Amino acid sequence: MKIIPANKKDHLEIIIYFQTKMAFESENLTLSEELVRKGVEEVFDNPLLGTYLIYTKENKSLACLLIQEEWSDWRAGKVLWIHSVYVLPKYRNIGIFKEMYKYLKEIVLAEPKILGLRLYVDNKNQTAQKIYKKLGMENDHYSLYEWIKK
Repeated sequence: MKIIPANKKDHLEIIIYFQTKMAFESENLTLSEELVRKGVEEVFDNPLLGTYLIYTKENKSLACLLIQEEWSDWRAGKVLWIHSVYVLPKYRNIGIFKEMYKYLKEIVLAEPKILGLRLYVDNKNQTAQKIYKKLGMENDHYSLYEWIKK
């Protein structure tokens, strides 16, 4: 098992696949592969947008997530946001996300200017919420509100 930063050459297609599957599974959205390709390529082409991590086993990509940084002026440090989590269905509930979370937590603990981890989850996704709570994450401090142009 390895958790590695994704690269465009080796991981572009699998991340596009993961993201289209995640959108359909989590929100019943059928995304345009062309649009997702543009979005994923933009992350690879502009590292300030984030970094994809890939969970591999025996050279097979089983999961991915996207890390984005948020600056906290209140705390004078960065918070890492976990986005776009996807684990292939066959490999769910065996601790893959837990391993990826532990990997990120070690980064946070080792770097004084990184203060913590955040993510958001669909209110209906009870399975993910149970996993996050089990890992020690809390959901009682903020509610997420958004406006997305349609």
